[in-house]
Amino acid sequence: MIIIFCQDPLDAKKPDMDYEAEWHAAQAAGFQTGLLSLEALLEGQAARSIRKVTPALHRETAVYRGWMMKPQHYEELYHALLAKNIELINDPAAYAHCHYLPHSYPGISSMTPRTIWRSCPETPSDWEDLFGQLAVFGRSPLMVKDYVKSRKHEWADACYMPDASDHSNVQRVVSNFMERQGNGLSEGLVIREFVQLETLKSHDKSGMPLSKEYRIFFLDHQMIAFLNYWDDAAYDGEHPDLAPFAEIALNIPSRFFTMDIAKTAEGRWIIIELGDGGVSGLPEQTDIRAFYEKLQEG
Repeated sequence: MIIIFCQDPLDAKKPDMDYEAEWHAAQAAGFQTGLLSLEALLEGQAARSIRKVTPALHRETAVYRGWMMKPQHYEELYHALLAKNIELINDPAAYAHCHYLPHSYPGISSMTPRTIWRSCPETPSDWEDLFGQLAVFGRSPLMVKDYVKSRKHEWADACYMPDASDHSNVQRVVSNFMERQGNGLSEGLVIREFVQLETLKSHDKSGMPLSKEYRIFFLDHQMIAFLNYWDDAAYDGEHPDLAPFAEIALNIPSRFFTMDIAKTAEGRWIIIELGDGGVSGLPEQTDIRAFYEKLQEG
């Protein structure tokens, strides 16, 4: 298996500095590594982006470890690598399934907060349609994000809404979110019921609650890593029964993905969301060498 990382934008011979530790850990674990130019890929030059990736003599599986990209760019990368006899472990459909919450929601809906999604409102009529959709939440608190990201570090201004029926505040927060996402907004709006989680602490700057959350990496539907989600919060060592999450993982149409889970204030364990394994970050406290050794064993 080959691990392909983003190259340093200023030195094509080196990995991006944020992935340098992973690059060395992957090599130490026995992986062949390659570099791609994310800049060239995002400019629509997929073949040029992987010019430093050596073609394989026989069909070889690869994992991309790097920054998030839109599904269309991933698809272009996938086919460019196929021309070099290299096949990414997740095909474009698998990438989109775990990268975009609305795609994966049906498979996790039994264990995740109620969620709706729609296009971004532009006209007064659009806003009225949105308010009508929010009626299913009653007066519950909500969070807004796009298909991929929230602005959780701007908690009160562009993420959290205490009351779904407070249309004025909903419009304020959603408008802030759309404006601040700008051209980086992915697809449309995702609005989720806010479920109070067991809080570890509040973020020192944003005031965002840091909750008891974990990130699980799955390879071929088997767990290879169980990681504390937050780097700057103290965990007490409590772990959930992983059987229900493992059962759901069996039906996820992806070979390499993440599942973020959390404990609610009421004591239930829930799924926050899925992510593609190639673009899901490793928390800073992760034993990176051990992670790549487990990936190699898989």
